[in-house]
Amino acid sequence: MDSIRGYIEHIIFRNEDNGYTVLNLVSGEDEITCVGFFEYADEGENVELKGSYTEHAVYGDQFKVESYEIRPPEDTLSIIRYLGSGAIKGVGQALAVRIVKEFGEDTFRVIEEEPERLAAVKGISDRKAREIALQLSDKQELRRVMVFLSGYGISGALASKIYNRYGSETYRIISENPYLLADDINGVGFKTADAIARRAGIETDSDFRIRSAITYILGVAAGEGHCYLPVEELITRSVKLLEVSGDSVRTQISNLSVEQKIFIKKIKEETAVYGKAFYYMELNCARRLKDLDITAYEDEADIYKKLGGIERSEKKELEELQRKAVVKAVCNGLTVITGGPGTGKTTIINMIIRFFEAERMDFVLAAPTGRAAKRMTETTGFEASTIQRLLKLRPAGKEDERGGFYYEMNEDNPIEADAVIIDEMSMVDLPLFNALLRAVPVGARLILVGDINQLPSVGPGAVLKDVIRSGSFNVIELKKIFRQAEQSDIVVNAHMINEGRHPALDNRSTDFFFIERDNVDLILNNIIHLIREKLPKYVNAAPYDIQVLTPMRKGSLGVESLNPIIQRYLNPADPSKKEYETDDAVFREGDKVMQIKNNYQLEWEIVSRYGIPVDSGTGVFNGDMGIIKEIDRLNETMVVEYDGQRRVNYPLSGIDELEHAFAVTIHKSQGSEYPAVVIPLLNGPRMLFNRNLLYTGFTRARDCVVILGSREKVNEMIDNTDEHLRYTGLDYQISGME
Repeated sequence: MDSIRGYIEHIIFRNEDNGYTVLNLVSGEDEITCVGFFEYADEGENVELKGSYTEHAVYGDQFKVESYEIRPPEDTLSIIRYLGSGAIKGVGQALAVRIVKEFGEDTFRVIEEEPERLAAVKGISDRKAREIALQLSDKQELRRVMVFLSGYGISGALASKIYNRYGSETYRIISENPYLLADDINGVGFKTADAIARRAGIETDSDFRIRSAITYILGVAAGEGHCYLPVEELITRSVKLLEVSGDSVRTQISNLSVEQKIFIKKIKEETAVYGKAFYYMELNCARRLKDLDITAYEDEADIYKKLGGIERSEKKELEELQRKAVVKAVCNGLTVITGGPGTGKTTIINMIIRFFEAERMDFVLAAPTGRAAKRMTETTGFEASTIQRLLKLRPAGKEDERGGFYYEMNEDNPIEADAVIIDEMSMVDLPLFNALLRAVPVGARLILVGDINQLPSVGPGAVLKDVIRSGSFNVIELKKIFRQAEQSDIVVNAHMINEGRHPALDNRSTDFFFIERDNVDLILNNIIHLIREKLPKYVNAAPYDIQVLTPMRKGSLGVESLNPIIQRYLNPADPSKKEYETDDAVFREGDKVMQIKNNYQLEWEIVSRYGIPVDSGTGVFNGDMGIIKEIDRLNETMVVEYDGQRRVNYPLSGIDELEHAFAVTIHKSQGSEYPAVVIPLLNGPRMLFNRNLLYTGFTRARDCVVILGSREKVNEMIDNTDEHLRYTGLDYQISGME
């Protein structure tokens, strides 16, 4: 590793989020371009850098910095250079020269210990002297804290956040209770805080540690889809993580409950432990659903009569259950419509819209994802948005150290509509549903449409199932497959799978094919051949539109193995395409990628063909898919274009939120529809290979489904009715409301 010394003449670029910096260093008579993470270095400062020389394909020779140390100015020239660099606001080059001329190499001591003497310099008042001393003191305190925190393995970017939050209290908090960081600082979780605590000598059975772990485990459970954990499971998980006694955990659960930081409730004959947020979300959803469930129109006969007129004018005859669904949606404040593919949900939505149009009623349409909203727009002819956009998602202010977001639309600023129609409700998790209900005014009609047999939402909760299971609201369940849909073997076989019947795997269909293979290499070869050669022509689509869906992340046919193989054939390396390599993958311009976590603060914009922004907003969500349009290695950024031409500029340090999407898990495909899907099924864990998963994968295809693999595995999946258990209590909260 090489080491160089010099002073920072100019900062060319700095990413304020992560500290990535490109700067010009003067070392003797040499000027060197340096790249690395400099969170608290300013122009004019003397530094010692350690790293290695590299040659960038575009920008030439650079020094890649692994670590650095700010060194005090060693002579009067260095002091002038630092003070005049702009590091101290209000001090320019000329004033810096006058200060150093007055005090020489004693300048910094005078500023720190006798700042009033600065007033002897022309151009400096008593007030300005105090401001200069305060700025220099703040910078030195920041550096001392950075050095202190680096001893605990804390990176510069995170150290800056900690200092900004706690200031001089940082030393006490790190020494006494570093677990506070997990509560207060965005980017710090229990494991990071626990590692810091170990270095600080905090005991393993510390009350602070156990309390923080309980909160952390409830958060992990939310990531698994749970809204609460049974108390015994929470204790078991805590003991395993902390290696402490169950009694110690039980004591802190009780203490946290007394402080109302967690909540304990009897649900399904078990003691449920909720995190504060999800407890109140379920209560709020239950109350607001009850408030919305009012009779909006009492004369059903009149509605049937008007609906008959609309049927005649639209030349569309509804089945009796479909008519009932439309009438219930018009007459009641809350209606749920559920059914599988081909059962007429879209027809019902369209007739509800026609009725509202005829009555001059205002309505809005929304779905949980951009792809689902786009499909809703195409099938209704009316603009549908994502629920997040309907609610006007906004990032929290920069002063909020926890980051986060908020919705402009809420109980104080409700949606201005007579009716709100939400499609793909099986994908809506509890936090999003809670935000939606806050914005739907009492008196408006809320119509929830979805397939209860789809996989539950990626986020916590089982909202659609819980609302239906509560038995408290108007629910229309559609089971009949209509004549046009009966011509599709995708629809017919999906219903057979859902009912536990085995479809014929004889390849007599025109839209469902089974290719029996017992060898992974053969399956991989067939996948490539289908995507590149066969299916695009068959369904009149581009290879990128053909989606490989798999039950697994791991394994030879999981997404982690499939994506680099498919990438090699669909988007091979090319000198004209820029790349960025991480520990796990090579991202290349033209790659298909997916956002794998909700990021409510990512900004997007839509630009015209001339590069002029025409729309903008915030929020990219778990499951959103896009194409890498540009990789900029100088600025360390990547541009991804999502549905609707929304362009997002990612820092390369933040692309851990992205992964390739040539193949995705079936769970991640929810709410999407593709011209054709290819599903490899050979071997895998029984927990994943179940009926619910196969049904969901099947129903993602519009024109063609191809299954590659084992006939026995397909039938085993259909026979396996086990589903991942979710701990949710919304149905009980609803039932318990008066």
